[in-house]
Amino acid sequence: MKQVFFTLFALLLSSVAFSQSRFSNNEISINGFRNPSIGVEYRHKQISVHAGYYITAFESGVTTKFIKTGVTAWFLPVGKKENPSSFYAGVSYLRGINLDYKDQNALGMEAGFRWMVWKGLNLRIGGIAVASKGHDLKINPTPGISYSFFF
Repeated sequence: MKQVFFTLFALLLSSVAFSQSRFSNNEISINGFRNPSIGVEYRHKQISVHAGYYITAFESGVTTKFIKTGVTAWFLPVGKKENPSSFYAGVSYLRGINLDYKDQNALGMEAGFRWMVWKGLNLRIGGIAVASKGHDLKINPTPGISYSFFF
């Protein structure tokens, strides 16, 4: 399962080179929910970096918390808006801060779609695979809401 996910991730990232660049040069996003984290993100053209607080539920009713930082590639812009909706794929470092993941390192790999709703308001839907030593691979949905400033 891990090898399939890593292969899919590599294919998604390789498509960045073939994507027509319609992205703004710079963007700062304030992320209010889960995807990529509750925090900030800076994008330059088709690559972004993010950092923040990440929560997820690997089990129903149990919230696992992490500090998360990573890099994302943006590709295949959709629509005719000045700041188009697009697909993304990213990789992140997660540091557990509670429960079974407390003080443990994890690798997150995610992919999904960001819909530019209105001006800077955007919604994301995707999925993340979280791998950590001593734990089974976990795959969860990653909804998100953000507001972006373009310059």
